[in-house]
Amino acid sequence: MAADSCSWFPALAVGVSLLKCFFISAYRSTDFEVHRNWLAITHSLPVSRWYYENASEWTLDYPPLFAWFEFGLSQVARRFDANMLQVEKLNYASPATVLFQRLSVIVTDVVFIYAARECCRCVREPKGSRDILSQPSFVLAVLLLWNFGLLLVDHIHFQYNGFLFGFLLLSVAKHLQSQHLQGALLFALLLNLKHIYLYVAPAYGVYLLRSYCFTQDNKDGSIRWSSFSLLRLLALGAIVTSVCALSFGPFIAMGQLPQVLSRLFPFKRGLCHAYWAPNIWALYNVLDKTLAVLGVRLKLLEEAELPLASMTGGLVQEFEHSVLPSVTPAVTLVCTLLSILPAAASIWLRPRGARGFLRCLLLCALGSFMFGWHVHEKAILIAILPLSILAVESREDAGIFLILTTTGHYSLFPLLFTPAELPMKVALMLMFSIFSFTALRKLHSAQGFLLHPLEVIYLLGLVAVAIACEVVFPLSPWQQRLPFLPLLVTSVYCAVGVCYAFLRLYASLLLRREDKPKLL
Repeated sequence: MAADSCSWFPALAVGVSLLKCFFISAYRSTDFEVHRNWLAITHSLPVSRWYYENASEWTLDYPPLFAWFEFGLSQVARRFDANMLQVEKLNYASPATVLFQRLSVIVTDVVFIYAARECCRCVREPKGSRDILSQPSFVLAVLLLWNFGLLLVDHIHFQYNGFLFGFLLLSVAKHLQSQHLQGALLFALLLNLKHIYLYVAPAYGVYLLRSYCFTQDNKDGSIRWSSFSLLRLLALGAIVTSVCALSFGPFIAMGQLPQVLSRLFPFKRGLCHAYWAPNIWALYNVLDKTLAVLGVRLKLLEEAELPLASMTGGLVQEFEHSVLPSVTPAVTLVCTLLSILPAAASIWLRPRGARGFLRCLLLCALGSFMFGWHVHEKAILIAILPLSILAVESREDAGIFLILTTTGHYSLFPLLFTPAELPMKVALMLMFSIFSFTALRKLHSAQGFLLHPLEVIYLLGLVAVAIACEVVFPLSPWQQRLPFLPLLVTSVYCAVGVCYAFLRLYASLLLRREDKPKLL
């Protein structure tokens, strides 16, 4: 990281923090009430009732460490407005409550800011570079701190993803700095804060076992079995066991582990979220719907015998497909494991250091996003944010980043569906996208174009999709008859880009020889 970063990094961090303050009074989703209710549950009820309380539909469904995080916040919240901490005060949103919850997200983002700084320390600067846009650390800092998706999801829609992503990025940075035990500890804490990060757990497990517990390779790169270190394995085991015992121990002692797990893994919510994530199941759903319509028109199927179109009803529930086989949680698990298996096998058979681990982490995140059960659209950020590190290092990775971040970020647009937020989300995404394309093109200017012509055409197609969904459709008569249509079009179009980025990232791991890493 360049020496002059002492001036620009704090400026970037303070600037984005001030920007977040402008969103305090903006639209907020039901997640605002979710977290207010969790504040009330953890503050007002004994620990033994945390995972049983169901007065609100927004029951506590995060791991215990996050529940304790909410408990800690509640100790400050009572100084703003004690009424927000009453369980019976459903949908309570006084001005003081809104101010506290918004500020709590901004303040806890300090973890993310520190993690971004550590990630910036992991890239080398080109010698003699004076142009700030030619400094990978500066570009990386902006891509992380000013990430459009994170601003939208946390500071408008409302969640604490920045706080959580701070643990993930800090863990990655520690592995890049060869501080593996610290990296393992941070990831263990993260898993016990939010279990969605199980998506990338296989990358951690394989990498630490292969490249940390086995200390040497043979000359041909194969594993030297005699170099296995039992002490290192025990150290990793002790870290994971200690964190899990701290988190789940009290609930195991109370005999509540099955109840906690039933809250963490509610498989009855259905294959897709209310708004389909742009993944393989969105394409599968559309194919099923298309086949059903064609079957009825060709008189191959009886319309009365087909299941109701609940998958396009915008509801969180289980449903059956009309023509194609219905997908079960077991099927999604098998598909997910098969999708990440080549990546895990690659870093086991051909270890490529922490950079190879990072690439495997991204593929695990995308594989789980593509094939997982009830995937939230926001989970695309698990891949976008770490990919920023590779994007400032490699031209090919920069091209993948531009495709994934543009489609992934646009897929979040339906989260802000009120007309008042349209100019804001368009302006924020345009600013981030323009910077990303400009800075990465300048950073890799000596290595050729970042995108192929067809890729550019596909990304420009998002403009047409945006105009059709955000401007034309609300003014058309279809709005009443087909309210789910804009969500469907957005999800399916973006799913094509996410699938393509996933395949390109896999190709970069399996088919090409790695460049010499620029990481320290």
